[in-house]
Amino acid sequence: MARVTRRDRVRYWFDRTMSKGTPALIGWLGLASGALVLVVATAAVVIAPRDSAENGRWPGMVWRSLLRTLDPGTMGGDTGTGPFLALMLVSTIGGIFIVSSLIGVLTTGLETKITELRKGRSRIVEHGHTVLLGWSEQVFTVVAELVEANQSRRRSCVAILANRDKVEMEDAIRARVGDLGRTRIVCRTGDPLKVSDVELVSPGTARSILVVTPEVADADTRVIKVLLTLGARKWGRHRPHVVAAVHDSANLPAARLAGGDRAHVIDADDVAIRLIVQSHRQSGLSQVCTDLLDFAGHEFYMRPEPSLAGTPFGDALSAYELGVPAGLRRGDGTVLLNPPMDTVIRADDEIIVLAEDDLLISLAGGPAPPVREEAITTATAHLPVPERTLMLGWNHRAPKIIELLDAFLAPASELVVAAPREDPTCGLPTPVNLKLGFVRAEPTERPSLESLDVGAYQHVIVLSDADHDREHADARTLVTLLHLRDMEDALGDPFAIVSEINDDANREIAQVTKADDFVVSEKLISLMLTQLSENRHLYDVFVDLLDPAGSEIYLKPACDYLVPGLEADFATLIESARRRGEVALGYRLTAHFHEPPGYGVVLNPGKTAPLTLSADDRVIVLAEN
Repeated sequence: MARVTRRDRVRYWFDRTMSKGTPALIGWLGLASGALVLVVATAAVVIAPRDSAENGRWPGMVWRSLLRTLDPGTMGGDTGTGPFLALMLVSTIGGIFIVSSLIGVLTTGLETKITELRKGRSRIVEHGHTVLLGWSEQVFTVVAELVEANQSRRRSCVAILANRDKVEMEDAIRARVGDLGRTRIVCRTGDPLKVSDVELVSPGTARSILVVTPEVADADTRVIKVLLTLGARKWGRHRPHVVAAVHDSANLPAARLAGGDRAHVIDADDVAIRLIVQSHRQSGLSQVCTDLLDFAGHEFYMRPEPSLAGTPFGDALSAYELGVPAGLRRGDGTVLLNPPMDTVIRADDEIIVLAEDDLLISLAGGPAPPVREEAITTATAHLPVPERTLMLGWNHRAPKIIELLDAFLAPASELVVAAPREDPTCGLPTPVNLKLGFVRAEPTERPSLESLDVGAYQHVIVLSDADHDREHADARTLVTLLHLRDMEDALGDPFAIVSEINDDANREIAQVTKADDFVVSEKLISLMLTQLSENRHLYDVFVDLLDPAGSEIYLKPACDYLVPGLEADFATLIESARRRGEVALGYRLTAHFHEPPGYGVVLNPGKTAPLTLSADDRVIVLAEN
């Protein structure tokens, strides 16, 4: 074994010191610069005493040597003996090498620090902020909604952690979202699967955490891993609620187990399927749900109203000047949407109110507006009749859609699936109410559609093609809708069309097809997650709305509530619905079905503003059936 010398030890110590990076380099160069100045000043006092005396002796020589080290041009005016000038030259040359190197190291170190800051690896110091873990198209919808929701707050913050460049994320948000109002967006680069990286966005002081669904092949697995990462973190007394979504119902139990009792995990596929089926039954439902979930429109709020304690829920419907009561949240957390009208409001209840903003909710200061009795009609019972439905296309949601249609449609109804593949209905459970058929056809080809005798159906469902990417699938859907629209005009026998769209940006393009409804499931899921991040108690409200066993949103004929063509007001419409055990939330005007941005949907209008509905219009209600 070779003997370790003192020189080896010193060299190893020096190497370890230099490996500490820029601070060590600055220290050594600063030390060398100081040594040069002191050595030159001392040598000048010894070798050139006369020049030294003229320049302030040793302290003065230290100052002159320092100036020449920092600025080589200072030497140009020097006079004195040869030894003195030689020493000043040494100081200047040393400064060129040593001090210049020090300045270079300082500049490089500063640039490195700025680069690190731009990478977003520093821990944020925020409180009450919203954390987004991950990155996908969903981020832009969520951020836009949070910006809208935070308009009434003085300051708010959204922190995003993703495996992307910090500057790229910030630039993308500015380009896609635009004006951020009072909301600050803070981006950090890191892996949401690592606990140490999650700490960069201060989850322990956050108000809520939203797990973004990534755009990868096995997105649910990654969502579950992020939920496990959050579960592995040691939380203090404050633990924010977590919201996430999975797209495969089979993964829902695992995701909820990973998230724990503080997480709300949405089954995105189930929500999309229910919306498609419900929209098939009543066109316009998707737009109503979008308005209810969009912070730019009207949404549900929960607020206590002690002054209404002891009042039946039916009487509370007319107690608000601004806002429509939709249900109750009991003191034990139980949610009752559209409860029986004689349900007494308790002192510890919160009233679920539909309003444009929580600041705009107010009780009426005087008596309720008078009801126009002459405008109220008695609804005619509508017995269910068999219907024929055509489903164009096929994807993984189709089997569940068929199952739900079988549960909702009247006996002897018929469903025909038309898709460019072998019969995918083979092996499915035999429907009870449906007669299920299959025809091999290409939905984007006109001759193939004409061979289906589309005019013989009352409803058409156009599913997104899962064999293509999102944009291509939407393009195929648009072509199919254009063919259907042209065929409908030629037949003169309109049928209801419900279409599944992947990208909400394509919805405005699709309006030219004048389909009755478009289900943009990805946007609706993003909106729902954002609502839950703001108020976790809304989870039970949305579950109840989507559960067929409870009260749901229906768009019913306006003639069942008001006399067509007779002037009334929304207060009268509320009373007409109350007498049927329902809550009127608004209406949809048929004449504006295809006009963005509302598409004819009007929620929570003024109570006393004149209102005249036609027989073709629809009333939006919360009802049992």
